Amino acid sequence: MISGAPASGKGTQCGLIIKKYGLVHIAAGDLLRAEVAAGSENGKRAKEYMEKGQLVPNEIVVMMVKERLLKSDSQEKGWLLDGYPRSLSQAMALEELGIRPELFILLEVSEEKLVERVVGRRLDPVTGKIYHLSYSPPETEEIAARLTHRFDDTEEKVKLRLQTHHQNVKDVLSIYEDITIKVDGNASKEDVFAQIDSAVSGLVEQKGLQHPCVKYDA
Repeated sequence: MISGAPASGKGTQCGLIIKKYGLVHIAAGDLLRAEVAAGSENGKRAKEYMEKGQLVPNEIVVMMVKERLLKSDSQEKGWLLDGYPRSLSQAMALEELGIRPELFILLEVSEEKLVERVVGRRLDPVTGKIYHLSYSPPETEEIAARLTHRFDDTEEKVKLRLQTHHQNVKDVLSIYEDITIKVDGNASKEDVFAQIDSAVSGLVEQKGLQHPCVKYDA
């Protein structure tokens, strides 16, 4: 499991982990949408809540996650669960089903840097690509002119989201405290991955695992 605040670099690190270790990437949000599109039993139940603008109950999402984790590719290759659990109740639901990662990776980034990363983000509505005014500026003036700023990517709203995130992580950590490593997410993406890679490869060697099972929290 890898957990981090908005703009902590989780998506980048998720991609690097999958590339090196060949894990099956399971994103809870994508899984939910796929189940709804496929018209599965869980998807039909979830759709009823989504159409009313309500949150899909934990028990429906956790069953989707469980069923995906039990598929042959997840069992053979190991898995990386992205975006779940985000709360103590969700973590407890996974525990009750016997679903537990080998490792919980916590990306720690200073609030000042997180705010800077989020406030500077811009979206290209044509391609869907995310830019950053300082770190990843648009390639052309034409792209720059059409970039949009998400309404909740303001300093005030970011700080509120961070408060919620920190409380949720604190609760979830109480379940996974014995398998947690804390990673300095203020460093470059290469240095951050080096810290994660060291922990995962050490786990594989120590336990003689063919593949690590890592659960990823968005």
